[in-house]
Amino acid sequence: MQQQHSNGPFTQDMQQGMQAANPAPRGALLAHFSDIVMPVWHGPGFNDALRLPYEAVSPDDHAPLPPKRYRAMACARQLFVFSDAGDLAHATTLFASLRHYFRDTRHGGWLYSVDAHGAALERQKDLYTHAFVVFACAHYAKKSGDADAFALVDETSRLIETRFCHRGALLNAVLSENFGTALEGPLQNPLMHLAEAWLAARDATGDTAFDMRLAALARALADTFVHEATGCIAELTMGVTGNRLEPGHQFEWYFLAIGSQHTAFAAAGLDKRLERAFDFARRHGVDEETGGVCAALDETGGVIDSTQRIWAQTEYLRAMATRGITGDALDRQIERYRARFLHAKGWIEARAGNGEIARAEMPSTTPYHLATAYAALPR
Repeated sequence: MQQQHSNGPFTQDMQQGMQAANPAPRGALLAHFSDIVMPVWHGPGFNDALRLPYEAVSPDDHAPLPPKRYRAMACARQLFVFSDAGDLAHATTLFASLRHYFRDTRHGGWLYSVDAHGAALERQKDLYTHAFVVFACAHYAKKSGDADAFALVDETSRLIETRFCHRGALLNAVLSENFGTALEGPLQNPLMHLAEAWLAARDATGDTAFDMRLAALARALADTFVHEATGCIAELTMGVTGNRLEPGHQFEWYFLAIGSQHTAFAAAGLDKRLERAFDFARRHGVDEETGGVCAALDETGGVIDSTQRIWAQTEYLRAMATRGITGDALDRQIERYRARFLHAKGWIEARAGNGEIARAEMPSTTPYHLATAYAALPR
């Protein structure tokens, strides 16, 4: 199997090219990212003593919120952002911190979090976390050539396959510290980010083992999570009470499967299903007046959570670009997104369905969503 990436990572060269091609409104997003967002996480959003990004900062003065913990996933996402921005000095610091604080030298794998002083806090083994370690280390390895980063991509991927196994390529979401007990069974979201991680690993390493991993994962997902009536990929395995369809995740899967052009997704029949899922999510999950993407739908398209989180808005932008919806239609959506979610000091993390701010603080995990979305917009 061969993998082709039609949408590469966010880089300084891409930023310059996009600004030259169309300085507004796309260039305005990139300027906001480079001039407003990135400096926060070099400055007040970074704990110089621990050499870790704070979990979140205030939207007013960028003061860090009092830390209760630091998550491995947050550190990994920041490692990705700075690697792909070309700031390898800061990325190298984050890579060292990721290994120092979160690597479990006793049982293997990665701890979920450390406390405010850097001591191990939540020790469970979380697939979502492990996926982001692979993703971030793959991007850092590709940019830096660091042999240790390449080794961690391989080591963590092998561990995921062997220790998180639920049934075949279907993986548990959470395990106990020693991997001995499954605390939560398969969930869509960790599996999606694992697909994202293995796409990045294939791109960085050229190792065809990742093609086989992606093929097995795509088949398992198609067999277990697809809501056939809509083509959507559900949050829980089909048949489980309380299931839901998240428009943001349909857009995210659309970009990963269609945008990557990896044959694993078409072979599993996900490409045609995700075409239908895109249409369903756009028709029922995007507010016609504001362009806001809601959090969750039921299987008939009824809104069951009207919260509009910024990550879902960014996924809609890059899915539109991947679908070929560009020009005035994309520009209009960018402008509605800018007006609703960006401001002079950063961004609004979430709005309620009625437009009121539901979450104002700015988490260190969100720049990952901004960078990946902006990278996918046409140059």
